[in-house]
Amino acid sequence: MTELMQNPLGGLPDKRQVAASFSRAADSYDSVAALQRKVGSELLTRLPAQFSPQRWLDLGCGTGHFSRALAERFSASDGLALDIAEGMLRHARPLGGAQQFIAGDAERLPLQGASCDLLFSSLALQWCADFQAVLSEAHRVLRPGGVLAFSSLCVGTLQELRDSWQAVDGFVHVNRFRRFADYQDHCAASALQLLSLDTRVEVMHFPDLRGLTHELKALGAHNLNPGRPGGLTGRARMRALLEAYERCRQPQGLPATYQVVYGVLRKEPRA
Repeated sequence: MTELMQNPLGGLPDKRQVAASFSRAADSYDSVAALQRKVGSELLTRLPAQFSPQRWLDLGCGTGHFSRALAERFSASDGLALDIAEGMLRHARPLGGAQQFIAGDAERLPLQGASCDLLFSSLALQWCADFQAVLSEAHRVLRPGGVLAFSSLCVGTLQELRDSWQAVDGFVHVNRFRRFADYQDHCAASALQLLSLDTRVEVMHFPDLRGLTHELKALGAHNLNPGRPGGLTGRARMRALLEAYERCRQPQGLPATYQVVYGVLRKEPRA
């Protein structure tokens, strides 16, 4: 049995919007998730050698791709999959991988303390406003010697799109991400032992701007900022955006840069 605590899922309005956006994207997500697969696979390679958890949690499991990868890698272990988006969980459950699929918030995990050996989270924690709370919850839920392995995004992600919009109207049309220095500070201040923390640049290329915006919408990762401009974007502004982004074009196509953060932390083993 999973040691679940009665801790209702909650959050600020923007967090509910994140959950709703990813729920709507559940059926289209896997068709455009090449970057997400690449980043999650890289994160798997960063787990400590000879590490064999008895129970793992896929934190922000999405459609469950890496829940199934973890189940295959750690076949003798119990697996849990958690996501804030109910639509993602409905998609993931029939595909298996984890023993239980749980609706929950990374900042307030609905799990008892010292109940997991591995918290694996790929490209989910960038949506958490309070990263210090995420690390605190990880420390609470991990058993001594347990590992938190995460990938996330930092400032510089989608910079080409941000700069192009800035040239058009100055409004915020692109999701904000915390600085890498903030990840460094939060990890250093946490009760967890930092094993590694670094960034890697990934650049995707698209034949046109529509290809990029279609992918972001299919992922559920289009602009979720509070205070984003409302209403329809006028044709003149769209033409101006296309012209601005075209100035970024490379031989491979229009670039979309992602600044990916990789972190591995461990709860101190018992003496």
